[in-house]
Amino acid sequence: MRLGFEKLIQHYRGIVEPVADAVVWIASLLFVQALSYDIDHRNFLTAGFLELIAIAIATHVIVGWIVSLYRIRWKNASFEQTVALAATVANSATIVLLCNVVFLHHAIPTRNVVAAAAYTFLGCAGLRGLWRLIWEYKLEGVVRVRRAIVFGAGEGGEQVIDALRARSSPFLPVALLDDSPFKRHTQIRHLRVSGGRQEITAVAQRVAADTLIVAIPSVSSGLIRDLSDRATTAGLDIRVLPQTSELLTRPGVGVGDIRNVTEQDLLGRHVVQTNVDSISGYLTGRRILVTGAGGSIGSELCRQVSRFGPARLIMLDRDESGLQELQLSIEHRALLDQRNLVVCNIQDVPALNSVFDEHRPEVVFHAAALKHLPLLEMWPAEAVKTNVFGTWNVLSAANKFGVERLVNISTDKAADPISVLGYSKRIAERLTATVATWSTAAYLSVRFGNVLGSRGSVLTTFTAQIDAGGPVTVTHPDVTRFFMTVQEAVQLVIQAGALGGGGEVLVLDMGSPAKIAEVAHRLVEESHKPIEIVFTGLRPGEKLHEVLFGQDEPDVRPKHPMISHVPVPPMDLSQIPGIDLSADPTTICTGLRELCCAPGPRGNPLITQQASLAKPSTRTA
Repeated sequence: MRLGFEKLIQHYRGIVEPVADAVVWIASLLFVQALSYDIDHRNFLTAGFLELIAIAIATHVIVGWIVSLYRIRWKNASFEQTVALAATVANSATIVLLCNVVFLHHAIPTRNVVAAAAYTFLGCAGLRGLWRLIWEYKLEGVVRVRRAIVFGAGEGGEQVIDALRARSSPFLPVALLDDSPFKRHTQIRHLRVSGGRQEITAVAQRVAADTLIVAIPSVSSGLIRDLSDRATTAGLDIRVLPQTSELLTRPGVGVGDIRNVTEQDLLGRHVVQTNVDSISGYLTGRRILVTGAGGSIGSELCRQVSRFGPARLIMLDRDESGLQELQLSIEHRALLDQRNLVVCNIQDVPALNSVFDEHRPEVVFHAAALKHLPLLEMWPAEAVKTNVFGTWNVLSAANKFGVERLVNISTDKAADPISVLGYSKRIAERLTATVATWSTAAYLSVRFGNVLGSRGSVLTTFTAQIDAGGPVTVTHPDVTRFFMTVQEAVQLVIQAGALGGGGEVLVLDMGSPAKIAEVAHRLVEESHKPIEIVFTGLRPGEKLHEVLFGQDEPDVRPKHPMISHVPVPPMDLSQIPGIDLSADPTTICTGLRELCCAPGPRGNPLITQQASLAKPSTRTA
């Protein structure tokens, strides 16, 4: 098929550019010579002058290839291309000047060489600028599906505008906005900043836009929520860029990177700076055990830990289906034929000790727990069996078989607890601190809030309710919660395991809490369905606003800007066997509350064997 002229030029650009530059060199030399000799060709078209033209052409092409002017397909009239052109002209002009003086014995005046070089640079740059203007003028005539306002006049905005101006883009950038007063006179390509977020509605009406593209990588959730509200008011769809960490793996922003706003964007995104060296130091080449490996947190822990090259990764859970899915996600197979996949209930002391004896783990991540607050309010005995006694069993086995580092996964419900879940997890934190007092090994807890993407999370529930046609149920119009993506939470858990000292609770920075009712409204609006939101009232044990720190807990961050170190008082273990699991739920809950706030041990209390609570007398290497 015959190529059009435009496509032909693009196809043979590697030849067209140096030829065009050579013509400019010839024209520049002829021009300055003609001016010097009053356009009398008999005086300046000498053999030496023609030789100098040949030298100029050859030198320019060779130097241009060396400095990458012709080896890289630059964007026409871009800053990088202009720098490469300037370097090419300056170096080739220097060589031409030397040849004119040394070998051709001043075939033309020196001033003519300098003037011709200046005209060459202007001419070559002008040709490239003209070609870009023609190209962009033609792009204006391309039929676009969407007219977009770009918010953000920084580097992200520049890359987005360039990407949107491609012929294949469905968007046409028609306006540019930025909140910074220092960018009010900034212009990117043909767009000048027209104001800040307050002008979104007015600008949208003036330019007939239908889309708002937020060109700020890793934009804060607060800004996203505000821009989303303004975009809805203005009748605009909103699009965002991926996180900076994702963009670093690509050469630049493309149209495919621009995506719809997700629940994660609305609730908050954190850029986690993980110290890989400190992590690899305690995971690489070590035997790692993860309890609750089939759960949301445990499975992500296993996936991320496996990347650091542990000597063995032991994945323990009582849910065999969860272990099958986990093996499939890590190894891309699910044969369930390896001993590192362990089906075990942490309430079973002999079985748990057998696992520790066989695999001898050096690092343990304890993620096995019951977590659904309303259910545990009805069945508090189960919370005690798993979250208290089960955690003790893991701690006891770890201490007995010489585990060097144990990280207990806790929850924000343990800060000033008022629920069975909160009491049981706070007791687990204190049990971990208790074992930490027995040796120099690092036994610590990590506390964070709700995890996006985990099973049974509020967003999963809302999405399912919307898909079913509603209604969407929210407990209270003012209830707020902390949220973090499962990937980010696990990264910080692993990082905390490298930083924490024995007996501490490390609290992860969750950003600002999100108002659940607002999230529900946004999800309903995005579904474009007439779905009712029903407020059901707070359930027993639920707080209106969760906190990450108890009243007496300091927020001190000595090692990582997103991780706080909080001291935890140990438990008086002699009080724990007194919990009567056969009692009614109210009595068990009262016992848990009293135990949770009980003072620490005095001296060396007698630890009984009841309820599997016993301090091992020796440590096995």
